[in-house]
Amino acid sequence: MTERTFLVVAHTGRDSVTQTLTVIAQRCAAADIALRIVDHDTRPSAEPVDEPTHPVNPEHLRATGVNVEVTRADSASAKGCELVIVLGGDGTFLRAAELAYPASVPLMGINLGHIGFLAEAESHRVDDVLDMLISGRYRIEDRMVLDVTVTDPGDTRPRARTWALNEVVIQNRSHNGVLELVTEVDGRPVSAFGADGLLIATPTGSTAYAFSAGGPVMWPDLEAILVVPSNAHALFARPMVTSPRSTVAVEIHRDGRDGVAVNDGRRMIEVPAGSRIEVSRAPDSLRWVRINSEPFADRLVTKFSLPVTGWRGRS
Repeated sequence: MTERTFLVVAHTGRDSVTQTLTVIAQRCAAADIALRIVDHDTRPSAEPVDEPTHPVNPEHLRATGVNVEVTRADSASAKGCELVIVLGGDGTFLRAAELAYPASVPLMGINLGHIGFLAEAESHRVDDVLDMLISGRYRIEDRMVLDVTVTDPGDTRPRARTWALNEVVIQNRSHNGVLELVTEVDGRPVSAFGADGLLIATPTGSTAYAFSAGGPVMWPDLEAILVVPSNAHALFARPMVTSPRSTVAVEIHRDGRDGVAVNDGRRMIEVPAGSRIEVSRAPDSLRWVRINSEPFADRLVTKFSLPVTGWRGRS
């Protein structure tokens, strides 16, 4: 019989991570499921922090009887795992996606942070969540991912290529003055303007940076590409929603300032003046674990504290 393994990625800045991980270890030990953790989470933070961190202690977990493997945080970390469990907020989820996506392993978040929009469940439901994961009572959805390429001036071959689950942000590298941009959709120019930058997002990312920049909220099961200018110096630079089959390109004016493309707030690519960024739907989707979670409309109301006083519903 093949041993089941869950990879756990944790935000060690949360004091609740130790307790939650202990519960997961105990439940997995009883179900003969092994745990894999990344070495990054077992070390104290290398950066100065105001509050204490809570590194994962493999020996503490092994004391529960669970089989624990420590692995490096790279593209092979999740290989062979049944799923990846994220303990933390949206930042931790995006870090875990870098491990799950290359291995095509399903990903599920348990929110230990503040908003935690990407999380499938809150920390107080950890026992219910584990019941469903251990018994296999979960389903997997595909979430759209963006393919991002950067081409240097005068070159036909991409210099850099990456992906984004939430968004790619093209912004002024120096944060001084505006970035002169030309947007293109499916090989045709659409608009030219100066701005702090431009966001190209998935429906999953519509409630993140794109939302703060004035973009629309999109239900995550939609398939589309969202284009949102950031503080554009123009009268008619409005958000656009394009087909998921479209290719959105952004060219930085050759006589303007240098830019940078930031993918999911984690992976940065230099974009010199005159460069071109092309964004399209990636050939592979991210596999997303779903349990009997609340409808997306309820999540919007909860996460953003939306007023719904007066609602009576269908009679």
